[in-house]
Parts: sequence; C-alpha cells; structure tokens
Amino acid sequence: MEPGIKILSDNRQARHNYHLLDRFEAGLALTGTEVKAAKDGKIQLKDSFAEVQGNEAWLLNAHISQYSHGNRENHEPTRRRKLLLHRDEIDKLLGKTREKGLTLIPTKMYLKNGRVKLELAVAKGKKLHDKRESELGDDRVPPAGTRVEAEARAAIGKRR
Repeated sequence: MEPGIKILSDNRQARHNYHLLDRFEAGLALTGTEVKAAKDGKIQLKDSFAEVQGNEAWLLNAHISQYSHGNRENHEPTRRRKLLLHRDEIDKLLGKTREKGLTLIPTKMYLKNGRVKLELAVAKGKKLHDKRESELGDDRVPPAGTRVEAEARAAIGKRR
C-alpha cells in the first residue's frame, strides 16, 4: 500500500458480484460534513453505482452517514455526488458503459494526500455459476463434472 493512503471503505461485495475490468481513480465533490463523516469511516458502498449523464459522472446510492456533530446544515445520506474526472476519462467511461451489460461500480473510497478519492471499476455482472466458481479457492477441488475440472484435466493431459 502506498504511503499517504488510508482506505475509508472497501466494496468487497463488488468482487463477488461482478467481473471487474478497467479501474479509474476519481475525486468526489463533497460537503464539509460528508468529508468529516467519511474520515470517521461512516461510508457504505454496497449498493452504489456510478453513471454518466450530460457529460458528467455521478455516484448514486452511496450512503455516507450524517456527521455526529453536524448541525442543521448536515448532508442527506444518499444524495447524488459528482465525480471529478478529466473529459477524456468521462468519454471513455461513457463509451464502455454503452456496451451491453457493463456498469460502473465503486470498489473503494480512500484518502490520498488529504483528499477523498474513489476507485471506480468498469464491471460486468456475474451469473450464479460464475459466483460459485469464484468461491472455490485454489486449495479446494472443484466438484466433478464442472467446466473448471474439465479445463484442469485438459491442461494436465497436454503436459504428458
């Protein structure tokens, strides 16, 4: 891990539910109470996603709890938050998300040199059998008759 980076929230569910392809780093336009709540680790990225609308990138459904010492100016927990990206990055994301089945999923939120950053991944949803295969670790043997077992037997046969 790089020095000066503190992970505030990690979306571990994303690796289970999606095939993560390309990753991008984006800044976030946050209010003061959102930054303070984020530094306290009061973030939930589980059901969140990003989209490009009108040449701007937005983070949706990310839950940043209200700051405990905030006043009436406290923020709404699940509001839309603007992602700060360069124009060419936004164009690239727009082109990729227009492909069928691809979406933008936040994988982590972290502090980098005092600024809140978000790691976005272009992702494709997994089917149920893909999730089962990814649950199998390297130490476990796949069940008989699966595609993984057939590929393993084919690879062993080639070596002989």
